[in-house]
Formats: sequence, C-alpha cells, structure tokens
Amino acid sequence: MLAMTRYYLALLGHSQRYLPAILAYIAVNTVLYTDPKSPLLPQYGISAGSLLVVSCWLTIAMLDVEDPVQRLVTFSHARRWRSVLGGATLAVFGCAVVLILVTVLWSGLRTGGFTIGTFALGASAHALCALFGIAIGLPCSRLLVPRVGWSVLAAVFALAAVLLVKWLPLANPLLRALTSQQPLTGPFIVAVVAAVAALLLSATAVGYLLRRNA
Repeated sequence: MLAMTRYYLALLGHSQRYLPAILAYIAVNTVLYTDPKSPLLPQYGISAGSLLVVSCWLTIAMLDVEDPVQRLVTFSHARRWRSVLGGATLAVFGCAVVLILVTVLWSGLRTGGFTIGTFALGASAHALCALFGIAIGLPCSRLLVPRVGWSVLAAVFALAAVLLVKWLPLANPLLRALTSQQPLTGPFIVAVVAAVAALLLSATAVGYLLRRNA
C-alpha cells in the first residue's frame, strides 16, 4: 500500500492538477487569518470546510489522471483494489496533513499563538473534513463516473449535502459548532464516527463495484 501511496503522490505531482485547489485554499487562509483579535475556532470552521472541498478535488484529480488502460496496469501491479484505494486515500490524506500544518502554523503566527487545546481541536476538525472529502471523491472520480461533467455534478451535489444540510450528521454539525462557538463535544464525536464510517463505506462500495465491473 505504501508503494501505491508513493505512486499516486508522484502521479499527482507530475500532473500539477493539485495547483488550483491548493492555491485557492492558501488564498482562503490568507484572507481568514489576518486579524489577531479574531477567535480562532470560527475561522477553523471555515478553513476546515474549505479543506473538505480541496480533499475531494485532489482525490478526483489524482484518480482521473489515469486512463482505463493505465488503471488496469496499476491494478495488475497492485493485485487488489484495496491496495489501490488505500494508496490513493493515504496519498490525498498526506497532502491534507501538510495543508493542515500550514493552516495551524499560519493561524498561530498571525494571531500571536494559540493553546494546545485549540491547536488539537482545529487540526482534528480539518483532518475529519479531509476524510469526508476523500469519501466523496472516491465514487465521484473516473473509477466509477467516466465523464468529467457527471463527475463534477456528482461531487458538487455531494459536497453541498455534506456541508450545508443540517440534519445530516456529517460535517455540517461540527462546522456549525465551530463557527458559532457552541459546545463541541457532541458534534465532534458524531463527526469522528461519521467520517470513519463514510470513508469505509465509500471505499468498500467503490471496491465492490470495481471488482464487479472488472
């Protein structure tokens, strides 16, 4: 799986498809973390939501680099779709970790520092949103959706549901709690369970459909 992770990181790096999403994310951080007097948690809620979209973008962009023939070659080397999907997930999550570190360090420098609790909570919220983004990106990529237009539409509707629909116990409750400075214990626990479950369900469903269609 580590070999597949390195392969996908190299694939994404050579394609340069990561640039628009990462530049947009950096721009969001530049706008957010400017006022030293602003509370950090609401700003973390906004940048975490942005990272969810970026993680989805990176997942789709990375998996869409390969055409069907290249994908068959990759599968023949990996031998299992689990290794392919696991490597892709780790590659995108590794990119997300780098962006998370940039966010928390940037916010700390611009606001004059932060407590360990704030740092841990902000980093964890961003990591959970990255998992949600990967879970959306896997089935919306060319692995299952061959046409770019349909892929974009599917990703947009899924992102809108996860980010905006209040009654879905996914990312929205956590982000609303962060931005409104409400108690975070309940929404955070729900987000942890939902993010892990969503990623496992997404990867399992994609792997099953790929094996069936192979």
